[in-house]
Amino acid sequence: MPRTDTPLHAADISSFAKSLARDLKQTHEQLHRLPGHVELLNMLARAAGHRNFQSLKARPPVVAPATEVPPAAPALSDTAAKALRQFDAQGRLTRWPIKFSVQRLMLWGLWMRFDAKRRYSEREVNEVLKAWHLFGDHCTLRRELVEMKMLARTDGGAEYRKLPRRPDAEAMALMRALRERR
Repeated sequence: MPRTDTPLHAADISSFAKSLARDLKQTHEQLHRLPGHVELLNMLARAAGHRNFQSLKARPPVVAPATEVPPAAPALSDTAAKALRQFDAQGRLTRWPIKFSVQRLMLWGLWMRFDAKRRYSEREVNEVLKAWHLFGDHCTLRRELVEMKMLARTDGGAEYRKLPRRPDAEAMALMRALRERR
């Protein structure tokens, strides 16, 4: 089987190295051995912000040059600034972070892409989510939007609608920063 090149991008090499070292140490302590090549590939992918190596191969994030992305507005909290860094210059979500507080904020960036006056089929919700994220897991995003009560769905999942919500100041600052990028 021929090998294919898989690009790996780490926005912050220091946090990449720390995450990889932590994973290696934890695996060594638990299993009393070094990780195998598949385990190591998954560790590398997770350190770069992907769920696993397979998700990295499925759709590597498109990273805009640093000159295209404007600096974060000073009014953003640390968590909102972290959430904003997960979006590219076009406002598309590049990865799904582990930290819940950042995930919660990032969902507001997707929530604002839906029309409140419209009913959506599951296929239409998937199309909107696919257009606004790059890591290939629209199912997780759809489920999280429903669980966070940002979208409502019928019991069979045939129809979705945007729920009226009032974002907090942190989410408002993030959404404002995302709108300014466009």
